[in-house]
Formats: sequence, structure tokens, C-alpha cells
Amino acid sequence: MKEINPNLRTPPEHLSKNEHAKLASNWIRGNLSADFRDTSVADLSWESEQLAKSHGIYLEWNRAKTGKEKEWMYMIRITIPGGGPITRGQWMVLDELSERFTVNPEGSPSLRVTTRQNIQFHWVKKEHVIGVVRGVAESGFYSLNGCGDNVRNVMGCPASPFSKIYDANAWAQKAGRYFRLPTAAFIEIFAIDPNYLRDPEERFQYGPNLLNRKFKIGFSAIHLDEEKHTYVPDNCVELRTNDIGIAPIVEGDRVTKFQIYIGGSQGERNGKPTFSALGEPFGIARESELFKILDGIVQVHQEWGDRQNRHWARMKYVLLKQGMNWFREQVRRVSGYDFEMPNPIHDYGSRHLHHGWMVQPSDGRLCYGAFIENGRIIDGPNGQLKAMVRCVMQKFPVELMTTPNQDILFTNLPPEARSEFEAYLKRFRYGMRHGRPYSRLRLLSGACVGRDTCQLTYTDAEKFEPFLIDELEQKWGEMAESIGVTGCERQCFRPATKTIGWVGMGLNRYQLKLGGTEDGRHQGEPLRDPETGEMYLRSVPRDEVAKVIDALFEFYVASRLPGEGMGYFHGRVGPASIIRYLQSNPTTAELMKTTYKSPQSRKGDVHADDESTG
Repeated sequence: MKEINPNLRTPPEHLSKNEHAKLASNWIRGNLSADFRDTSVADLSWESEQLAKSHGIYLEWNRAKTGKEKEWMYMIRITIPGGGPITRGQWMVLDELSERFTVNPEGSPSLRVTTRQNIQFHWVKKEHVIGVVRGVAESGFYSLNGCGDNVRNVMGCPASPFSKIYDANAWAQKAGRYFRLPTAAFIEIFAIDPNYLRDPEERFQYGPNLLNRKFKIGFSAIHLDEEKHTYVPDNCVELRTNDIGIAPIVEGDRVTKFQIYIGGSQGERNGKPTFSALGEPFGIARESELFKILDGIVQVHQEWGDRQNRHWARMKYVLLKQGMNWFREQVRRVSGYDFEMPNPIHDYGSRHLHHGWMVQPSDGRLCYGAFIENGRIIDGPNGQLKAMVRCVMQKFPVELMTTPNQDILFTNLPPEARSEFEAYLKRFRYGMRHGRPYSRLRLLSGACVGRDTCQLTYTDAEKFEPFLIDELEQKWGEMAESIGVTGCERQCFRPATKTIGWVGMGLNRYQLKLGGTEDGRHQGEPLRDPETGEMYLRSVPRDEVAKVIDALFEFYVASRLPGEGMGYFHGRVGPASIIRYLQSNPTTAELMKTTYKSPQSRKGDVHADDESTG
């Protein structure tokens, strides 16, 4: 097996093509201004395509359309630190832009909420890109930092602004401003009024070729249960899947410190020795020290990360090669701060999805978490979701937040409006699919966009997952477990942290990952024989996926302990028992006859880490 051997602190003569493009770009300007205005061609040069990512723009094409000529289009990702809040006026701007410029081949416009709390426009034509980016900027949001080799959208719990003890959303917004790219190039390229977007006085100093790769930060939350007089940590952001995750620590009745985790990342790369990882405890910082230490962590990555091999350019590979103690010393050096050693048993909480009604502790008003299947806000036969959100924002005095589960929260609703609000949602058939209420299994599951709107994926995810749940829910609909589906090994929906994960490996073929738990605390892996290392169910045909899940549910229900979640059951019985059961089950026995060699890396299977466009 090829060893994981990143070229740390890469010498200039070893820089990749991507690094040279960034260095020659005059701070991500390149030829973007002219290229986006040249509508005689529908696509972009390679150099412009790479630079456009830091401005939140991906070049795509219609994957469902065959033929020699590609139908080019663009995805524009809006940066929304902490998921909002989005006011009525701002939502009307986004909604109107989507109505005009995101119409899919079936004639339906949409907005797409992502697992990083962004909002995406799909199906945008080249001649409309500048107008959309400018329109978004005039709403008070922007697409800068939406993609690219920089800090991406900073996540924060969307329910936390109403907490009496800690607002993770506010911290995410602060970090989003601090790590935002300089705005000058963005303003010039898209002819944006500079009054809409100004650089903060204090900000991270990006080098001339930015960071080595994308960099992700998430702030988890903690809530006060006033009835039980207890604190409830909330990891809706899945902080350990980020390059940096920050969890609050309560002392007395307020948050005074933060436990920092580093080195998380879900992406892998087929054919390369790479791995998915959850971040490890790094240290504890006081409030006054936090941003200097976060700055130091990103600085160390910027200085040391691999700039030759992009599949090894994430921070987890620096950490793998150099070790945590080395990394701590480097951060102490560049930040000028010492910090406490971490608490290895700190409880950062389970994943909360924030569905349904909640009382806002700060003011007694109501918040409603609306499940949006796979984040796609669109009008269709199973609900007029786009019209619903637009009309709710117009009729009720609410604001909107996006969640890390691709859902939305309507906030600040007066208690006396609850009945009218619920009746209003029903008018748009919210909460129903094929005339039946959403099952628990559906509410807990989800997928990335997959085809047809991502050029990197091999197969369907968003279009497959609803039909997969349709097939399962008559028998297993009230199962309190989660199924995650992604179209490729970049794993934008984070399927390995769900109870059952499916990762696209080819057209209509998926790999199984087990070991994740519904609470989001554990990382799944491919199904591998612990003695031989052989892997099973690495390339399951689409029409066999439900059969495998059915067999796994049957094994779990027959053999679980009282109160034992399915992911913890898998951890207790181990992969050998799971393999034996699937081999003996008549519906999966044939699939289990095929095995695959298992090139081992430090953590799990050997796959992909490339740009994700989910």
C-alpha cells in the first residue's frame, strides 16, 4: 500500500498546478471579470474555474443530458455564518433570484440548504452569474468564502441565539467575519457597491496562495433545561467532523472556556491512501484567548500543509504526520498563548435536529423547526415548500435560520399565532409524502445533492434517498435511526456519522459504512473482516440497497439489548458477527460472496478527499 506521506511545508519547486494558479491570480482576480462577462462561451478556463470557487461559484453541467456538448451551468453558494438569521426582506431577495435564475429542466426553481448551513442556487446560466452574486450581496449576504482554499462557512447552532447562557450562532458570525477573504477582488469582479461588504479591522492574514485546501470550523452549543435545572450540550453541527470544532464549557452559570478539537474531515479519495476522521481534543481556551488560538491553528496549517498533493492537503494529514503535541507547540509559538490541556471526557453532546416546536428561552416566543427533505426547497407533488416558505415569511413576524441537517427554523413566532401557523403549513401539504405523514426514519435521514447538479459525484443521492425511504418505511418507518446517502466519497452529508451510511462508488452503486451512531458521536467505516481485512458490500447495486438495510434492521431488532441504539449494537457485536449474519440471510447472501482487497491506512479505508460541491 502507498504510504500516507504529505509533502509538508512544500518547497516552491514542488507546488501543484492549483498553487501556481493562485499565486498568479492577483489575489483571486485572475481573468474572472472578463470571463464571466464573455457569454460567447458557456464555461470557464481551468484557471478561472479554480479561482471562482473562493467567490462561491462552481462550474457544473447537466449530468442527466447525454451527448458530446455539455450543457454548462453554475452553482452559487451563499455564505451564511451560523445559518442566519435571515430576515423577511432578505428571504424575498433570495426567493426572487431563485425564481428567475434557478429553473431546472422540469421547469421548477428551487433553493438548496446544505449541511454547512449555506444556501445554494443551482442551474444558473453564465449570463446570470454576475447579477445573482450582486443581488445576493445587496441583500446583506455574499458568496465569498462559499467554496475554495479558505475557511468555508462557519457553522453554529441555529437554536442558540435564544439561549440564556451561550450563543454559538454569534460566535460563528464573528469567526465568519474574521476568516473572510479580503473583499477587494470580489467587489471588483462583480461590481458590488463596497458599502454592502467591508473588511473587518481584525482579520486572518491569508497568504498569496490562500490556504492549502478548504478549512471548516464549527461551534457547538449548550442549552439550559430550566425544568430539570441541567445543562444540555447540543452537537447539531457535528463539531468533530470539522478541521476545528469548538465546544463551550460552563463554569457556574455561564460559558467561560472552550474545548477545541482539531483534525476532523469526512472526505476521502478513491485510489489514494486517505481517510475520514473525527477531530481530537486539542486544548482549552478562555474567551479572551479563543480567536488568537484559532488564528494560530489556521496559521500552522497554512504554513505546513501539503501544497503538492491535494488529497493530502487537509489539516488532518499534518496532524497525522507531526502529532498532536507538535501541533500544540506550533500554535503556542505563532499565537503567543499558552492554553490548558483538554479534558478527554468532555461531553460535547449528541446531535440535535431541532424539529418541531420549541420555546425560545430568552423571550418566550416560539421557534418551529421544519424538516426539508434533503434540503431542497421546491414546489412539487409532495408539498409546495418554496411557496410555503415565501408565504410564511410574508404573513408571520418571523425570521429564518438554516440548520446543519439541511432543514430550516422559523423563529420569533408569537405563541398566540401557533394554531394559525400550523394550519398555514398544512395548506401547502407540508409534512406529507404520498399522502402520509413523514416517518421518523425519513426525518432522521438525508442525502447530498449527488447528480444531476454536482460534477464530482458518480451517482444519485438526493434523487435516490426519498425512494429508498419509501421502500423501507412501511416496515421500518418508526425506527429511530438514520440513513445517510452521498453520491461520492467526499461525503457531504456525512453518512459515516449516521447509523447506516451509503457512499456512491459508481453509477447506481454504493458502499456501505457502519459504526456511526444516531447521536453523531461515532464514525462509521466500511464493513471489513477483522481477520482477513477483506471488505464487503463495497459496490452494492442501487436496487439492492434496501435489501441490505432491511437485513441489518432485522438483525438489530432480533439481537439488541434494551435501550441499545443500532450504532452501539454494531459496535458491541462487531463486524465479524454482522458479516456472518448477512452471509446467512437469503436476501444478502449473494451480495456477500463478493469481497474486495482492503488497503489499510491509519484510519479506515483508503479513498477520496477532493473539492465537494454539495
